Amino acid sequence: MPMPHRTQMQLIKRRLIGKEGSERVHALRAILQELPGYRNGPYADIRRWVLEQIEETQKRSHVIQRDSIAIRREGVAQVALVGAPNAGKSSLLHALSHVQIKIGDYAFTTLRPVAALTHIGGVLVQLVEIPGLISGAAEGRGGGRALLGVLRSADAIVYCLDVTESFEALQEVRNEVALAGIDLPSMLAATKMDEAKEGDLATLQAAVPDLGVSIIDDESLVAFKEAVWKLTGLIRVYLRHNKHVDEEPLAMEPGASIIDVATKVHKELAATFRGARIWGPSARFDGQQVGRDHLVQDGDSVEIIT
Repeated sequence: MPMPHRTQMQLIKRRLIGKEGSERVHALRAILQELPGYRNGPYADIRRWVLEQIEETQKRSHVIQRDSIAIRREGVAQVALVGAPNAGKSSLLHALSHVQIKIGDYAFTTLRPVAALTHIGGVLVQLVEIPGLISGAAEGRGGGRALLGVLRSADAIVYCLDVTESFEALQEVRNEVALAGIDLPSMLAATKMDEAKEGDLATLQAAVPDLGVSIIDDESLVAFKEAVWKLTGLIRVYLRHNKHVDEEPLAMEPGASIIDVATKVHKELAATFRGARIWGPSARFDGQQVGRDHLVQDGDSVEIIT
């Protein structure tokens, strides 16, 4: 008499932890041989799941064993979502961008990097989900070199950790990134907050104080987007025309001046304008008239005076 199918599934997933490539395929095939040969019912479903895992693992190995993977940059900045397998990266990317992504409650659902755009305060930022990194990634295990190559070209990193997991699960991923010589601005997102038990977030914050994210909590996602924006290091400057403020701001580098704003609008405008009026953080009062060298701040509204 076989054990209850739910228990069997838990044991199978436990046997697959940390296995990738040929090692994972070998383990899956061994599991397949051990399963009862039922054609219907829960055990038939488990057999189908194992067969699908073999196919997906082989596809993943084929895709990420190449020397490089190219992601076309879009938006004003590229931010990578990084974490161990099944850390909630796909669900977070879907919630932020509404791109259709295959999401599963098992490791290695995502086989290759997935890019999507999200609006943050009117500016498009590209998020890239990096498939789960495992121990040995920096040495090429699990196609790690190719995945880390994608990460190396990003502007910042959001490390994702299932809030119910221990911080050590993420530390292993961070170690692989460090071994690859990648040093980018980063933050931690505690994912799957909707599944958290009392005390889970407090335990994680004791290890590293940071931000919790739930894909069913709109306020949490708004706060997360603003934290991602700060991570890019860019500032948003809105253009003002006759009391009307453009909804889509300009993305500027820190330390940008009014002349930089005018140049981004049009080079001829930069050569002829006299100054500007400012509303926002850099103004002493609304509508302050400033010169060409005035430095703008994130959230400023600028009316160019010609």
